[in-house]
Amino acid sequence: MSRLTKRATVYLEPVLHKALRLKSVETSRSVSELINNAVSNELAADAADLAAFEERKNEPTVEFEEFVKGLRRDGIL
Repeated sequence: MSRLTKRATVYLEPVLHKALRLKSVETSRSVSELINNAVSNELAADAADLAAFEERKNEPTVEFEEFVKGLRRDGIL
């Protein structure tokens, strides 16, 4: 790892731990690297979702009932 790291205790289900160990061996990457990448990817997805919410915050809302009526009116339902 290229940066200073923090140590954490993470409790995994046994089957997930086994899968991580196997993937670690097959990819020549450490379990820590695999977990760091998975967490980074998850946080990046969250950041993208938050950006999308921010981008659309001024859009008008549509009530579900009205939306369904529109689907019926348009022949989709």
